[in-house]
Amino acid sequence: MLWSAPRRPWTIRLCCLSRFLTLQLQPPQASPLILRPYQEICLKACLDAHSSGASRIGVSLPTGAGKTAVFISLLSSLEPKDSRPGATRSLVIVNSIELAKQATAQARRLRPDWIVEIEQGHHKATGHADLTVATYQTLLESDRLHKFSPQSFKAVVVDEAHHAAAPSYRRILSFFHPEVQCPENRTHPRTAQDAVPIFGFSATFSRHDGLALGSVFERIVYHRDFLDMIKEQWLCNLRFTTVKANIDLNNVTISTRTGDFNPSSLAHVINTETINKLVVKTWLDRAAKDRKSTIVFAVNVSHVRDLTKTFQLAGIDARFIYAGTPTTERNALIDSFKAGVFPVLVNCALLTEGADIPNVDCIVIARPTKSRNVFLQMIGRGMRLSPDTGKQDCHVIDFVDLTNSVVGIVSAPTLLGLNPDAVVDDVTIQDLETRADTANRESSTATLTTPYPTGYSDLSVPDPKSVTYIDYDNPFVLLNQIMRASPPMVKLSKNGWVDCGEGIHVLECLGKGHIRIEPVLDDAGDHFHAHYTPSIHPQTASALNISRFQTNRKILDANNLGDAIRGCDKYAAEKVLRGPISRALLRTAKWRQAPASPAQTSLVAKRWGYVNKVVQNIRGTSDNGDSLLPERLRNLTKGEAAYIITRLRHGGQRRYIKKTATHQKLLAAEAKEMQRRAREHVRVGPLVSDLQNTDVSSRGKSP
Repeated sequence: MLWSAPRRPWTIRLCCLSRFLTLQLQPPQASPLILRPYQEICLKACLDAHSSGASRIGVSLPTGAGKTAVFISLLSSLEPKDSRPGATRSLVIVNSIELAKQATAQARRLRPDWIVEIEQGHHKATGHADLTVATYQTLLESDRLHKFSPQSFKAVVVDEAHHAAAPSYRRILSFFHPEVQCPENRTHPRTAQDAVPIFGFSATFSRHDGLALGSVFERIVYHRDFLDMIKEQWLCNLRFTTVKANIDLNNVTISTRTGDFNPSSLAHVINTETINKLVVKTWLDRAAKDRKSTIVFAVNVSHVRDLTKTFQLAGIDARFIYAGTPTTERNALIDSFKAGVFPVLVNCALLTEGADIPNVDCIVIARPTKSRNVFLQMIGRGMRLSPDTGKQDCHVIDFVDLTNSVVGIVSAPTLLGLNPDAVVDDVTIQDLETRADTANRESSTATLTTPYPTGYSDLSVPDPKSVTYIDYDNPFVLLNQIMRASPPMVKLSKNGWVDCGEGIHVLECLGKGHIRIEPVLDDAGDHFHAHYTPSIHPQTASALNISRFQTNRKILDANNLGDAIRGCDKYAAEKVLRGPISRALLRTAKWRQAPASPAQTSLVAKRWGYVNKVVQNIRGTSDNGDSLLPERLRNLTKGEAAYIITRLRHGGQRRYIKKTATHQKLLAAEAKEMQRRAREHVRVGPLVSDLQNTDVSSRGKSP
């Protein structure tokens, strides 16, 4: 006889079923979030600012600092306003599907009791979830934005908030907050009571392109620098190597939108077989032995492909991804890279934001940049801690211009204020800080001297503030100043040679013509060529209707200036001005000390811009005896006037103006760069809104 279990009464069965259903349907309990000390301070700063009435709040936290944990805790702590008790939902706006998936996964892990949905592409949220993560591109579609009623939301979080000032973001944010101006000046039927608080989180809370973040956020309430995070061991340490490459960035065009190099223009310089091989060789020498996971940042898609191929030809298993890589393939490649299947992943403009790959222990920056934000985003990919993989630090290998002649280039040394031409090899961030401190102490005790031509302020050119000029480059500087500034010429010759700039030297031969020495660069190398140009009296030339100057006569070629000067002095004494008259060529000749002639003074006055002040009495007094010309013109000697006139006739002024213009252009570029860098500097405090400039400068721009 088979044994059978006794039948349970129906009451017992129903009781068990009820208990089972209760356990299954009960929402899981959220595990308490344990925040790091700085995250708690950041959270408190946000809540305090919100309690004080601020409703557009910015937070600056570096990559790897746990922004998601902070804003999930923030959203958990916020309570609906009394005026809107039903406003219990939250919206997080991101700029890519990868960030949307990352934020969703973390939110579900940290708050399993929440309903979390994605609004992106084919992912369509209901609009009723506790938390919705949406891409800004999707929310630009009116029907998809309007299903999120502001009356139901207690907060909007903007991840990578440095994009928030862009017109596309403001179109969305103005829907939730009336104080955020829509770029098209569209108005939504909102009041201050309807405003949904906006919280912006970013690792680079600044805009290098000048768009005003104050158009969205009222203030930054918390800022944490990556250097502090490294010192406190919340981020892994960095080691830097800079590699001087044969790169000339002077002709690379600059994007008016970003202020950085144009990728297509930059690629023409960077994406060469020589530089690609240098990148691979450097990686083999500096990283191949002890680095397991390397991300390489390239310029554009062609550079990505060519650089990956160069790695592969060297026997390295390198793969690449870019924006056009299909999503499935991209995710598979990143997962394989995280798992250590291959050591090198090459990309362009894809992994700079939001890539969460903690095992990265080497960053190769094969694309120069003028943006501190972009540079920090690139090295930020390697700053996450990864104790499970045995990661100790991250090695950053940076390829820089050999000449460093481009203003504003960002590299590892410049992060700490060091000169961009500082070469570092496998040094830590602490080593760089020590160097920077030493450099600052030395510069603070150094005496700044800027040799500058006397009387330059009389010219209609603004005074430079940081450029050193050599006295004899100015055609208007007087002879005695030149001789003090150029002692080598005093030693080379006793005659009154005139330096006309760019290596050209002229000796006037008292109406008999002039001798000219100029440098020549050819296949034979640097040398000097000298010729003599005879002249006849101007009145004779005019009467005969012929040129005053005759055909040049070659004197010599010399390997150096000293030999050229000595040879020409001998030629002048033997062929041009023979006998005692040659003494008139001396720099100390008495005629040079006599007052300048009216013709000389008039010519110099015209070149100095005093032509309207030159009246009948050329010595500089008017009919009533008042001085009309400056003292230096009234006291001008024949020697000084002859010196100035010679320089003017032989192109000294043209060359000087060109050089001055070049320096002024450099100064303007430096000033512009300083303004751009100032915008990249993050400070806690109020933000300035400049909507008019923002809208004008950003017309047609994407974030």
